[in-house]
Amino acid sequence: MTATIDLVADLGEGFGAWRMGDDDALLEIVTSANIACGFHAGDPEIMDATVATCSARGIGVGAHPSFPDLVGFGRRDLSLSPNQVRTDVLYQVGALTAFAEAHGTTVRHVAPHGRLGNLVGVRPDYAAATAEAIHGIDPGLIVVAQDGAMADAARAIGLQVGIVAIIDRGYLPDGTLVRRGEPGDLIRDPEVLVARAVRVAAEGKIDTVDGGILPIEAHSILLHGDSADAVASARAIRAGLLDAGVQLAPLAEVLTEGGR
Repeated sequence: MTATIDLVADLGEGFGAWRMGDDDALLEIVTSANIACGFHAGDPEIMDATVATCSARGIGVGAHPSFPDLVGFGRRDLSLSPNQVRTDVLYQVGALTAFAEAHGTTVRHVAPHGRLGNLVGVRPDYAAATAEAIHGIDPGLIVVAQDGAMADAARAIGLQVGIVAIIDRGYLPDGTLVRRGEPGDLIRDPEVLVARAVRVAAEGKIDTVDGGILPIEAHSILLHGDSADAVASARAIRAGLLDAGVQLAPLAEVLTEGGR
């Protein structure tokens, strides 16, 4: 399976004086960043500072668009029309693109957040609307998704897809994630997380909550940064991958190396 993989985290998810997670520490660990674009979190100053750090450190910049839901952190279903999804994604990716250009870098990928990220995987109309928006901005952008409607819609119009493994979330046998709040939704044990990450990168497999094994050809491993032990776990995962001989690189380089 792959000898090179991307480590990505959701970053810039503060707002005003409120901050979530230790972005500075995670930016020393990751190779790519999904940056909040203002709809579920993030504001102009946070976006600017996060992009600036990514540019200085050679970290791949990605947009993390969401439903317009600051109160619910993008985790509520707002029942938007497909056209509203399209224009909201255009707006958010466009905003981050401006900051990237100001700091001499470019947005390389788009990873839908929260409830939007869940729905584009199973709703072809939302997936097509999101893919249309991304393609309209730049056909060279990479769509970060799990296998499903979003990946299918992106490939159908010629967009590259980076498959992401979310190793701190429980997987169901069909490849979808256990809903938050249900048994098995989150995995916190650092040793388990390291083992899962190495298995994804080296074998292309991930355990499911029912004890099964799911094939997953992942190009990127997502590290969530919103828990107290997130940075320590992220460091352990990075070290475990390197110790296993897995190379780390931004997503665009992983896809180029793999010819996908």
